[in-house]
Amino acid sequence: MADDPTTPVDLMRALTRAERLLGRRIGAVLATEGLTVEAWRVLCRLADGQGHPMSEVSTEESLPPGTLTKIVDQLVDQNLVHRRIDPFDRRRIRAYLTPRGHREQGRIDALVRTELAGVLDDAALTGQLVDLAARLGPRRHPVRTG
Repeated sequence: MADDPTTPVDLMRALTRAERLLGRRIGAVLATEGLTVEAWRVLCRLADGQGHPMSEVSTEESLPPGTLTKIVDQLVDQNLVHRRIDPFDRRRIRAYLTPRGHREQGRIDALVRTELAGVLDDAALTGQLVDLAARLGPRRHPVRTG
């Protein structure tokens, strides 16, 4: 590949471009289903059936709390998600998929997987991206300059 990222800015540009292209492809599928990429990510986060605190979903999906609230409100209106008070900490609200939400998430996931056939088949590439994200995670000690 002629455009192998060799500098930090090259790597950042390549990852940004890949994310945008992926978002467009997934977004086109989701638009036919009346969903945004952000709403789909929330559905996927909740698909494990465990129920997740809104604060956790906000952090893990990189969505500001106000934006997440609007998305979840829309998903509630579509009977895809419901909220409950956390039984262990009544100050927290947990979000869950409804039975309809589980069915729709599974159906839409299959559509997205079909759209990305060939891309998702490369386990090595996916593994490298997961590894890169782990390497770029929080540092224990700040880098000193000067």
